[in-house]
Amino acid sequence: MGLILGLFIGGLAGWIAGKLMKGQGFGLLGNILLGLVGGFFGGLLFRLLGLAATGVIGSLIMSTIGAILLIVIVRKVNGKQ
Repeated sequence: MGLILGLFIGGLAGWIAGKLMKGQGFGLLGNILLGLVGGFFGGLLFRLLGLAATGVIGSLIMSTIGAILLIVIVRKVNGKQ
């Protein structure tokens, strides 16, 4: 059940990040991957700042913030604004 919930949160976080960053989404697998990697980056960022994300909503927020950060980094590296 945890794996399915993680994939769902990852997909939702990736989709939300794509919409907030004026994108059109990245497809189902792209959103899931973006959300999962974003969750990793968000977890690192939250730990560095001394914050904790608990529960489903906290995980979704943390993953979304991490996915947005990942999109910003990729756009800067590719030279797109």
